[in-house]
Amino acid sequence: MINVQFAALPARWETYREPLKTAFNKAGLEVDLRLDHAPDQVDYVVYAPNSDLQDFTPYTRCKAVLNLWAGVEKIVGNQTLTMPLCRMVDPGLTAGMVEWVTGHVMRYHLDIDRSITVQDRWEPVVPPLAFERPVTLLGLGALGSACAQSLARIGFPVTGWSRSPKEIDGVTCLHGDEGLKQALSTAEIVVLLLPDTPATTNILNAETLSLLSKGARIINPGRGPLIDDAALLAALDTGQVGHATLDVFRLEPLPLEDPYWAHPNVTVTPHIAAETRASTASEVIAENIRRGETGQPFLHLVNRDLGY
Repeated sequence: MINVQFAALPARWETYREPLKTAFNKAGLEVDLRLDHAPDQVDYVVYAPNSDLQDFTPYTRCKAVLNLWAGVEKIVGNQTLTMPLCRMVDPGLTAGMVEWVTGHVMRYHLDIDRSITVQDRWEPVVPPLAFERPVTLLGLGALGSACAQSLARIGFPVTGWSRSPKEIDGVTCLHGDEGLKQALSTAEIVVLLLPDTPATTNILNAETLSLLSKGARIINPGRGPLIDDAALLAALDTGQVGHATLDVFRLEPLPLEDPYWAHPNVTVTPHIAAETRASTASEVIAENIRRGETGQPFLHLVNRDLGY
């Protein structure tokens, strides 16, 4: 019997309990899934960083902590977590992110907001074709790569930037400091899908925003700290950035007094770009436990030095 501890908020237990059991059975795993195993009897922890479990010292036989979230920035620095940590790469989450990003890129590309607001006169404005609209993706992990490929299939010239070299069919891949400058200087629409690490904090700041084509659009479904908020607001006020759609923020829920709410060139969405789906995420967790039990490498293992 494999002892699996579920460590997340109570609402998550109600959401995940049956999908996890189904996935374990499908994978041929005999699992005792509980909220209250004795720590020294736990083989795996299914985990959300906002749970009460913060001290992993008693979990002496635990083989891996399997995160329910794509982001691990709130747990990766925990010094008591010495066992392998795996982040969530969920096919359902990826599909949702691709749909959300593609939808908002198309909204900007076709200037749909203008069509909605200009309802008192006949004023034809024809958008360019997709191949005339350069789009840049910052971040080429599982989510960024999937979004980049989706946009490239539509016909956008897509440039992707990452810290280390990548190769993706149909996408111009750049990396490093000079690559970042090049990726931003060609962009009319920028999508941020980087992890939250010290190296990515405020990657969009006054200097990098000045590299964009005037009136460029920003879409951030990645992490709030990727953007210097004061610099973005200033760029919006001058027209250097034409509009920003922001799904993630340093503080959530976004306080009602935050200037983003009232800015005419900002769209706020309440962290809905993508959500982990219990059914598909449970299959990822079951596969990682199967791998752990058969001596195979874990999927989506976190590099503690890089922070993701």
